[in-house]
Amino acid sequence: MKSAAVSTPTERPSERAAVIDLKAIRHNVRRLAGLVTPARLMAVVKADAYGHGVLPVARAALEAGAEWLGVAHISEALTLRAAAVHAPVLAWLHTADSDFHAAVAADIDLGCSGWELPQIRAAAQQLRKTARIHLKIDTGLGRNGSTPDDWLHLVAVAREAELAGDVTVVGIFSHLAVADEPSRGETNAQIAVFTKAVAQAQSAGLTPAIRHLANSAGALSRPDTHFDLVRTGLAVYGLSPFADKTSAELGLHPAMTLRTHVSLCKDVPAGQGVSYGLNYSTKTATTLALIPLGYADGIPRIATGGPVRVNGVTYPVVGRIAMDQMVIDLGEATLVAGGASMIGAEAVLFGPGTNGEASVDAWAAAASTINYEVVTRISPRVPRVYRNV
Repeated sequence: MKSAAVSTPTERPSERAAVIDLKAIRHNVRRLAGLVTPARLMAVVKADAYGHGVLPVARAALEAGAEWLGVAHISEALTLRAAAVHAPVLAWLHTADSDFHAAVAADIDLGCSGWELPQIRAAAQQLRKTARIHLKIDTGLGRNGSTPDDWLHLVAVAREAELAGDVTVVGIFSHLAVADEPSRGETNAQIAVFTKAVAQAQSAGLTPAIRHLANSAGALSRPDTHFDLVRTGLAVYGLSPFADKTSAELGLHPAMTLRTHVSLCKDVPAGQGVSYGLNYSTKTATTLALIPLGYADGIPRIATGGPVRVNGVTYPVVGRIAMDQMVIDLGEATLVAGGASMIGAEAVLFGPGTNGEASVDAWAAAASTINYEVVTRISPRVPRVYRNV
């Protein structure tokens, strides 16, 4: 074995990047739009498009056939409008400080669980403009949305506001709780509650053009949840909402590849402790490689064992993941063939799998979480690089 030494970097830098393939986004949107037709497709681009970058993703999704965009907060919708994205946008999560005035002025559709209606109506009156709202019924998820007991009152108040010209009830919607487990009966119960709520609204004189209930899981597994519009988030990014089905099995292409370069490579003796707490020690003389990504970049601190692929070989992370870096143990057998250093070699944490790299799901398993969290938490410190723009 070579003497312990720290090598110097090659010509390849150790930058970090989340590489976003917009061709994959377009493919996924076309796949989903074809699957749910005649229902229309909303691409959910909240949380900076699940960490993929809201403006490039929104434009790619609209090019590929999405007719609506969905966000959680009005501020996210205003970002789209400021970038001259004119497609219909729905924002559904509000607080007492939400800027309903700006939303109405920018032609943003607003989800309404009930308490927001007076504020939305006041904004519409100030602007002398009709606000577009979607009434939300809680069909069983237990988050926002009107309860069934309060629904008839909300419908009556919304009808009054509509007759006054302050709002138009464009849609009625809800959200599924267990569609990622298609065999569970709760989805059937939610459909029943939703259908009844729509009928009650129509009996009260409302004529919503758009009924929407399905998320990605519902879009992919429950055609009876499609109604007029489906709201697809995770699947747009090529990831599976199901524990027992892969992206490939669903015909989806993962859009994000997280990669960097090995920033340091050094030989160490047996018994060398690695990272905080010294919870890992080398069993034999070996080579350690430093990967410049950590929990400040959004890598879960608990994801020891997460896979990193370097030079065609996948290595698990050893020791604790730190704020800015993690370590892989290359092993004596891979100790720099011919004396060439691995510094500067590309290190891929996850990607579409076309080059043998791990999936987002493998990192989710290492962190005891879900694929949604892995991609959405990749921090702004990691530059986004776009391909197939």
